[in-house]
Amino acid sequence: MVADLRPAAGTDAAVWDIAATVCDPEIPVLTIEDLGVLRDAHVAESGQVLVTITPTYSGCPAMDAIRDDVTAALHRAGYDDVAVRLTLSPAWTTDWLTDDGKAKLEEYGIAPPTGKAAAGPVRIGLSVKCPQCSSLDTRELTRFGSTSCKALYVCTSCREPFDYFKVH
Repeated sequence: MVADLRPAAGTDAAVWDIAATVCDPEIPVLTIEDLGVLRDAHVAESGQVLVTITPTYSGCPAMDAIRDDVTAALHRAGYDDVAVRLTLSPAWTTDWLTDDGKAKLEEYGIAPPTGKAAAGPVRIGLSVKCPQCSSLDTRELTRFGSTSCKALYVCTSCREPFDYFKVH
């Protein structure tokens, strides 16, 4: 949970709060904090600002832009020596999305993930609620939507296509 990751006070908390304002370039209504991509932010003894991010997928093309945006935000705030590190372990999971982030996804027209990530190779079919009309009468069109982390669905009630942020 993000609340557990954010430093409680001081300069580390200020650095986190600046990094947390950076938006995802693919879903601009979400911050990297909403997504759970922001994993750590603190000032080292050397004075260097260190920020750690985790991609939603190991090959996520947005990570370079996120790294550059975090660096730029911290430079604008007066931090000159900034390093943004990418970590793949532990792997990102939709469980890290904040409740606020899930609400923003739905308002943006992307169905938020339902349920929790499985702890093994279990795949079950769940109804995905249409973000347009709230119908559960939907079906998957393709496993991969506009990005690897989303699937493309269609609502059979209102006939609108929509992205679904996959659980993983």
